[in-house]
Amino acid sequence: MRFGATILDAEGLRLTADEKALFREAAPFGFILFARNIESADQVRALCDDFRAASGHDCLITIDQEGGRVQRLRTPLAREWRPALDHVEAASDPMRAMYLRARLIAAELHDLGIDSNCAPLADVAGAGTHPFLRNRCYGSDAADVAAIARACAEGHLDGGVVPVMKHIPGHGRSTMDSHHDLPHVSAPAEVLRAEDFAAFAQLRDLPMAMTAHLVYDAFDPRPATLSPVMMQVIRQELGYDGLVMTDDISMKALWAPELQQPVERPSLDRGEAPSRQTGGLSSTKREGRALSGLRPDDPDMAAGAIARASLDAGCDVALFCNSSLAARAAVVEAAGCMTDAAQRRAEAALACRQTPAALDTEAVEAELSALMGGQVYG
Repeated sequence: MRFGATILDAEGLRLTADEKALFREAAPFGFILFARNIESADQVRALCDDFRAASGHDCLITIDQEGGRVQRLRTPLAREWRPALDHVEAASDPMRAMYLRARLIAAELHDLGIDSNCAPLADVAGAGTHPFLRNRCYGSDAADVAAIARACAEGHLDGGVVPVMKHIPGHGRSTMDSHHDLPHVSAPAEVLRAEDFAAFAQLRDLPMAMTAHLVYDAFDPRPATLSPVMMQVIRQELGYDGLVMTDDISMKALWAPELQQPVERPSLDRGEAPSRQTGGLSSTKREGRALSGLRPDDPDMAAGAIARASLDAGCDVALFCNSSLAARAAVVEAAGCMTDAAQRRAEAALACRQTPAALDTEAVEAELSALMGGQVYG
């Protein structure tokens, strides 16, 4: 079947009749869980069953279960992990330690019917990385970050869980929290290519990636999620052909007032950013309309416009969370079904789900404890 180009959420512990009706019509590619959707193991399993029955297919169900501050499952349903950077820095073998951590997380998720996780992070931390992100990163060297992120991804895949690497093509230079503001990154294109983008390029074979709601000033005045220019960087320069999902399009970064103003697009030369064959980007041009299509007088329609803009830019699927049923319906309508290319990538991502081999949990925990000097959990 053709999937809807959306990943949606639920208001509570089970689907309402209205949600079931919307999801039946929309056939979303997948869903995402939040803490408000979690009460008990049996309840989470039942909600996952609801999602799959309503969508009419064996849809992807994902979650943010990085560990540390960002983990929706808590005790007694899941282990309480240290922040990822603390975990990496404490481990005698960071790659192995992160593989084992991911393998245990995957086992917890798989047991509940959750078959994806929004991890690993391939964002390269720097001196100015905003605190909302910094201790979620795996380090400050692109090659090390990529190696640890790959180990984390493999731990998920071995546990039957599809990893979603984030935030492509790199969020580490942001000094602002994109949940609340639209960050700008002023680093030159060649620096970004050599450092931030390089980590993601080394992970180009992973099945899914989530975008960064950042403006890379050297490339385009639009945030990456809404930028055909940045999507060309991701697809052509980084060589990534996996499924690209947006970060949550309800985040304030994509609703910033500056996106409602006409902008000057820079000329795009080989030394700065890639040109496109279409779209009139070969010279500086005045845009006469808002970049995101935001209409403050009609937030539901605005959400739909942002979803459409992200897909038109080249994202495969729009993630939309924490909003009303009417807003979700507007996003579903605007997003429509996946393109042929997005459908191919979506089916490839779903095909990565495998039945995990039996896990000797006691042995894994003992090995991880030895690698961590006994300081495993938060």
